[in-house]
Amino acid sequence: MGVPAFFRWLSRKYPSIIVHCLEEKGKECNGVRVPVDTTKPNPNEVEFDNLYLDMNGIIHPCTHPEDKPAPKNEDEMMVAIFEYIDRLFNIVRPRRVLYMAIDGVAPRAKMNQQRSRRFRASKEGVELTDEKNRIREEIIQRGGYLPPEEIKERFDSNCITPGTEFMDNLAKCLRYYVADRLSNDPGWSNVTVFLSDASVPGEGEHKIMDFIRRQRGQPNHDPNTHHCLCGADADLIMLGLATHEPNFTIIREEFKPNKPRPCALCGQVGHEIKDCQGTAREKQGEVSSAHFMSTAPSCFQYLARELTMASLPFPFDFERSIDDWVFMCFFVGNDFLPHLPSLEIREGAIDRLVNIYKDVVHKTGGYLTENGYVELERVELIMQAVGVAEDNIFKKRKEDDEGFKRRMKEKKKRMKRGPAYMTTGQFAPHALGRRDRPEAVQNARHQAFDMRMQSREQHNKSSAGTSDSADNRGVKRKAEDSDSEPEPEDNVRLWEEGWKQRYYKTKFDVDVTDEDFRQKVVKSYVEGLCWVLRYYYQGCASWEWYFPFHYAPFASDFKDIKEMFTDFDMGTKPFKPLEQLMGVFPAASGNFLPETWRNLMSSPDSSIIDFYPDDFAIDLNGKKYAWQGVALLPFVDERRLRAALADVYPDLTPEEEKRNSLGSDVLFIGRSHPLFDFIHELYRAESLEIPAELCHGIQGTLNLDDDPILPDNFFFFFSPLCIFDSCFLRLPEKVLKPEDFERGNRGPWRPQLGFNPNRQQAHLDQSGFRSNDVHPNKHSSSKNPVTPERNI
Repeated sequence: MGVPAFFRWLSRKYPSIIVHCLEEKGKECNGVRVPVDTTKPNPNEVEFDNLYLDMNGIIHPCTHPEDKPAPKNEDEMMVAIFEYIDRLFNIVRPRRVLYMAIDGVAPRAKMNQQRSRRFRASKEGVELTDEKNRIREEIIQRGGYLPPEEIKERFDSNCITPGTEFMDNLAKCLRYYVADRLSNDPGWSNVTVFLSDASVPGEGEHKIMDFIRRQRGQPNHDPNTHHCLCGADADLIMLGLATHEPNFTIIREEFKPNKPRPCALCGQVGHEIKDCQGTAREKQGEVSSAHFMSTAPSCFQYLARELTMASLPFPFDFERSIDDWVFMCFFVGNDFLPHLPSLEIREGAIDRLVNIYKDVVHKTGGYLTENGYVELERVELIMQAVGVAEDNIFKKRKEDDEGFKRRMKEKKKRMKRGPAYMTTGQFAPHALGRRDRPEAVQNARHQAFDMRMQSREQHNKSSAGTSDSADNRGVKRKAEDSDSEPEPEDNVRLWEEGWKQRYYKTKFDVDVTDEDFRQKVVKSYVEGLCWVLRYYYQGCASWEWYFPFHYAPFASDFKDIKEMFTDFDMGTKPFKPLEQLMGVFPAASGNFLPETWRNLMSSPDSSIIDFYPDDFAIDLNGKKYAWQGVALLPFVDERRLRAALADVYPDLTPEEEKRNSLGSDVLFIGRSHPLFDFIHELYRAESLEIPAELCHGIQGTLNLDDDPILPDNFFFFFSPLCIFDSCFLRLPEKVLKPEDFERGNRGPWRPQLGFNPNRQQAHLDQSGFRSNDVHPNKHSSSKNPVTPERNI
């Protein structure tokens, strides 16, 4: 989830929380590349225990980068992803856990935003292709040069969605990547690696948070664990605060504004596609410009100073105030709710909310939230205080807008005018290294006076529009060279009287006097606030809930909200991957779906054809650029969608059925890991709990993987790598102790699970021995590795 402008605001207000990372580079010796030794201490002088990767922030820039040519094929994409992970591992050097989380099936509240993004991406892709073809023809007709057009299929970034073949291939590639690193890289040897691929429901960052919350609640959790979370979304800062872990660092690639992008036609920088002239490409070396920086835990210190309140009628609790601060940030933007019209981060909305919040806490004697639940009475007081100032906020916004436009207009005029004249004598510019000395000024006062008069005269000529003089280096404005693009018409005009009436009529097509409808919108928004907070602190409260409007109400509309929310429906389940694809994909991306499924997107006879418009309106909603606007897409009716899919489910192939199933996290360990001996004996059993003492306090229920990676031709219990599913479902009734784990000449101890009456037969290995018996050739190799079967 992203919060627009949040990171920029936070880094400007508290600049010292940003620390640039030191990155050790690999070296070459006699033409041989020597990799970085990650077993050495971290060069940043901080030792991290756990590294969490929000993988979608890695997959997107590696598959369709904006600042360099895109990979030629899927193989190059996978290699780019592996190299990116290697870089992050080299910088952070985790000693205990590496957790890689890919976005799985999202809650319905998130799917609406995913749907908007994917429809936009498809529309922009088609428009870009048409524009490239048109400009290419124009340039060729003029005799310009363009590099040969590569015949390749355009990469549709929409394939980075759970349920597609691309995501299935990515999961397989990551399995073998981790297997290789654990087997060959000493820095990985004792690290416990988790892979939560796209088959596991939930957004990547929230799967990470769920892992941290569950381990934090275990009795063996180390409170001094140093966490490092990698991701570009600004809301990761709030998620880190929500864990209440004292040592939590966020690492992200440095964003450089106004970074030049290559032309989509010729691949050169310095111009956009519409200005491409078809000149020959200049040869340039490839330079890596990626720099990483971290948000240090000192953020806690600044927030403590910001939120601390004196003279309270009760003891101040900093942890509770952190939760309230996170909750208030939801009002300025998130992926599940549109932000309130009167609250913008750039206008100091967070500081305004904090000041109001302190007054409310003093008056009411309590906080806004507790353990993921909201005190709606106190929230209403904050909203009413914002509502009182709404009229002034809208007027000031308009004034600031006009002032900004005026300043930009004057700046452009100055840039177009250029230097009014060229000075002479001592003040004239001279080339560097010239030996001749400039003519000395005889009378400096007269020279300065002449310069001022020439400047004034030239300024008057420029204002009059004359440019006949040879000394005039200004450029006369062209008729088509406007100061800015035409402003979209704003029918709401929030800065004028009657703004609320116009807002509801324009955005919702209802009259402001329709009190019932306004309360319906407010009720849905209140439910959304409760849902998002629960999502942050407890997990997904409802997979089915979503905000059913494109726009938010005003803060002044929040009246009598205490009874508007009770609780969410229990027992809701996420969509399956292919179902989500049907809910978020446009018809243009239907090639990622089975044939009969994609027909539902395009066939005129489809009962859900209205979910997939070929074109749609984008309401700029007071913004300047289309990507900032609101895509007015119809909301998907879940009941109608499931009814339509019931007829095409029988058409799925076994491979498609597998991609449409939900999975669980996969855990990897290397041969030197303390848990290895225990796990490789566990492969003879059905399932067991992790002994916390053998895995840095991590606990959970283990189940064997149906398709384990066996790199060498050994029996399964002799492979250098063990992989199994890890489902954190329940605590063990009996925790195994270290003294139970004996090492001696009798061989490794096998966990005893007891008699299972439901078990019909024991596992048999390749030679026909029972799995509980000792194999006579236990240490011999085999050409045909055995995969244990699971018998219930």
